[in-house]
Amino acid sequence: MSNLETFKYDDKIVRNFAIATSLWGVVGMLVGLLAALQMVWPVLNFSAETSFGRIRPLHTNAVIFAFVGNGIFMGVYYSLQRLLKARMYSDFLSKFNFWGWQTIILLAAVSLPLGITSAHEYAELEWPIDILIALVWVAFGINMFGTILKRRESHLYVAIWFYIATWVTVTVLHIFNNLELPVSLVKSIPVFAGVQDALIQWWYGHNAVAFFLTTPYLGLMYYFLPKAANRPVYSYKLSIIHFWGLIFIYIWAGPHHLLYTSLPDWAQSLGTVFSIMLIAPSWGGMLNGLLTLRGAWDRVRQDPILKFMVVAISAYGMATLEGPLLSIKSINAISHYTDWTVAHVHVGTLGWNGMMTFGILYWIIPRLYNTKLHSVKMANAHFWIATLGTIFYVIPLYWAGWTQSLMWKQFEPDGLLTYGNFLETVTQIIPMYMLRALGGAIYVAGVFMMVYNLWKTTRKGKVSDPEVSAPPKEKIVSGKGEYWHKWIEKRPVQMLVAATVLVMIGGLVEIFPMIIIDKNVPKIESVTPYTPLELEGRDIYIAEGCLGCHSQMIRPFRSEAERYGDFSKSGEFIYDRPFLWGSKRTGPDIHRVGNKYPDSWHYNHMLDPNSMSPGSIMPAYPWLFKRKINTKYTAKKIRTLQILNTPYPENYADIAVKDLELQAKQITANLESQGIEQENLEDKQIIALIAYLQRLGTDATPQIFVEEK
Repeated sequence: MSNLETFKYDDKIVRNFAIATSLWGVVGMLVGLLAALQMVWPVLNFSAETSFGRIRPLHTNAVIFAFVGNGIFMGVYYSLQRLLKARMYSDFLSKFNFWGWQTIILLAAVSLPLGITSAHEYAELEWPIDILIALVWVAFGINMFGTILKRRESHLYVAIWFYIATWVTVTVLHIFNNLELPVSLVKSIPVFAGVQDALIQWWYGHNAVAFFLTTPYLGLMYYFLPKAANRPVYSYKLSIIHFWGLIFIYIWAGPHHLLYTSLPDWAQSLGTVFSIMLIAPSWGGMLNGLLTLRGAWDRVRQDPILKFMVVAISAYGMATLEGPLLSIKSINAISHYTDWTVAHVHVGTLGWNGMMTFGILYWIIPRLYNTKLHSVKMANAHFWIATLGTIFYVIPLYWAGWTQSLMWKQFEPDGLLTYGNFLETVTQIIPMYMLRALGGAIYVAGVFMMVYNLWKTTRKGKVSDPEVSAPPKEKIVSGKGEYWHKWIEKRPVQMLVAATVLVMIGGLVEIFPMIIIDKNVPKIESVTPYTPLELEGRDIYIAEGCLGCHSQMIRPFRSEAERYGDFSKSGEFIYDRPFLWGSKRTGPDIHRVGNKYPDSWHYNHMLDPNSMSPGSIMPAYPWLFKRKINTKYTAKKIRTLQILNTPYPENYADIAVKDLELQAKQITANLESQGIEQENLEDKQIIALIAYLQRLGTDATPQIFVEEK
């Protein structure tokens, strides 16, 4: 007994993250509920800061990084100390991790409603916040690896493998997807443009789902499920296959988000092949989780914690089967840009991440406060409410998605589109949007119930960091003929290196050819850079979040060419920083909208959408008619783009604002000739937005399309 070392776990940091994930969960889901209601009643777009286009990224960031992110840290800090029999490496780094992460969330909550965004899905935060994210993430990594290296347990349990892979992959993804040049404190321009930017974004976007919403939660599953069930993991060998197969294959699958776009076919095909391969390791993990409960199903019927976890793992299985199926081109042709994709995503977030987080919170809070759960009955009620809310959320969206796709593609016998007016396909699914909002409200009500239950639990508990004793770490000795995986399980540095190599292979193979082989993005002779006014209008379009509802990518389908115009070519996007292809069509594609309508149509449409499109659920944008175009950084934007090889004339930045003012006066004159009169209209943001919209798709019509040889 004299050889034992006595120490205390740091459970205060776990309690902090547990409180944060609960509170941010409420906030993030309430914002999502408001966005869902705005899809039915546009009048709920109260102001610029609360309009749908701005709060949608706020909702996704709050749920992913505030709710799930804090949940990850909560679970990792709790399980890591106990699996390694060691207190966290640094109390300071733990606190820096916590307060730094909450600061990031608060900055996001302020900047996104203000329209400060980089427009990259799941990575909308601007460059100063990106740097802070990197600092906090590195601090978390140092703290984690410092704890691993000073551990008293030589063997690294399977959960820790997933934590290591999560840290290294998120680090790589965050760096590559945020290569950008700052223009101001709140504005940056991506290094990559068009097709290259799209590939890197969805390499990041898909793998943010994979390595932030999936792999860390699989690590939590491997720890908390056996603990809650009091049973060992079903298969050690299956966990090995699950881990290595998943981290190698997942990283290749990003291009399946870009099927039928102007991304080269070879990259699309790689994304499809590896996405289908993902079924095997994903389902291996799901079965490993469910079979861990073999012989314990009587307990599952009684224990709300196990019920939450069973539904979570089942949702993981459904989402990881559906994702590969959606990457098959014939299915993707139906699903992409529809609400089917939104339903698929929410099976993962509400079912997998939400239910697993709830189960862990119900398990961990009583142990952190040395008491019993306030009400098991209330937890059981929450389980059924959350399940019902999920069903009411996703099923109407599946219905809506299939309805959209069928209506978009329907032709009459005479060859004309049955639903030539896109708005008909929107009004048809509003009842489904109502049911989706109802499902969200039910789900949020359950979260409130959980918060109350956990708060009452903490009120009757006592806080204390547990004191434990463990023998000092022994020197690692490899046994003769030791199984190869036993060898790597004892060596965290080697595991880190192996995981890094595996996840980098896919990225290098897919991304490097797109960057270094010029013919992968053929140039088009007639495509020229945006004018200064169009550039400012594009930034306004981005700030208002218009890309959340409108795509700028016409796919090579008969229905799309008939509805929108000639299909999009990769060379048309070589000056698009960032790319704006979109991932959802609540409104029509606008890649060929340039010169389709007079300037006055766009003016009236932004002022009162129903005046031009009766029945539209698009919000009005009255502030665009009052706020002035900000030309403070116009010249700097031009200079930054020139650094990135955009062919503006030499010294053009010096006269850019004059050119902007000249084009603004021309558009104002057009509006006046069309019966629009407003004082000092030429310096208002609506003029810049009209300039941008009227430019779209006008560079490369079928008549002037010429590829460089």
